[in-house]
Amino acid sequence: MGVSEAIEKEASRRRFSDKTIKTYQKCVERFFLWCKKEPKYVTKKDVHEFLEKMSERGKSGNTINIYLNALKFYFEEILRRNFRVDIRYSKIPKNLPIILTKEEVKKLIDNTKNHKHKIMVALLYSAGLRASELLNLKLKDLNFKEKYGFVRQGKGRKDRIFIIAEKLERVLLQLSVGRNKEEFLFINNKNKVYSISSLQKIVEKAGKLAGIQKKIHPHTLRHSFATHLIENSCSVSEVQTLLGHKSPEATMIYLHTAAPNMIKIKSPFDRL
Repeated sequence: MGVSEAIEKEASRRRFSDKTIKTYQKCVERFFLWCKKEPKYVTKKDVHEFLEKMSERGKSGNTINIYLNALKFYFEEILRRNFRVDIRYSKIPKNLPIILTKEEVKKLIDNTKNHKHKIMVALLYSAGLRASELLNLKLKDLNFKEKYGFVRQGKGRKDRIFIIAEKLERVLLQLSVGRNKEEFLFINNKNKVYSISSLQKIVEKAGKLAGIQKKIHPHTLRHSFATHLIENSCSVSEVQTLLGHKSPEATMIYLHTAAPNMIKIKSPFDRL
């Protein structure tokens, strides 16, 4: 069995997303093109040298970690080799994500003129959802009694819960009245699920009407949700859970985007 075929078989068995499977295949194939060895002859030193070469070429820490995870998956989980390569590269991006202030979020929502679109934009922000997660919500995923909803098969094919904001509970209930629980929550005038590009246009149009001088997209609202939680003194672990991040490292970025005066850690020098 070839390398790519073996990765696809094992990763599919573990219910990895198609995107992750293709990424792992590409990473491992590129490694073997560079290494020019049979898998059984590959050593830890080979992997270290490959990753160091990537670092020297200016590849980001996030990219290098993806390659490392792909190689570990292949050697440890498929070939069953004791192949512990315990190195990590910084994931902090060179460019921090664009976020909206709380005032800008309010202006964006207020300038979304279509009633259903307004609910979509408000829910994106209030629950910190990804665009695909919002569009794949079904009526059965909302638990109004307990005031939370379920994201089914989100990124990494993981389920998680999200908050239903009190301000949105009534309008979401109205949107649900008399409908089949298996239906998607948001459907367009053609009785079809909205596309991600349609959602992008909704957000962009509202941003222009609101006079927001930033390049924004649906994911901007998720970044803003997380940043505002940090500013409201929520812990990284709490935000990590709500965002569905596998690692706290991915959530730490929002410490950088939060307003500095809202980060509650003080220097020990101030206590001398």
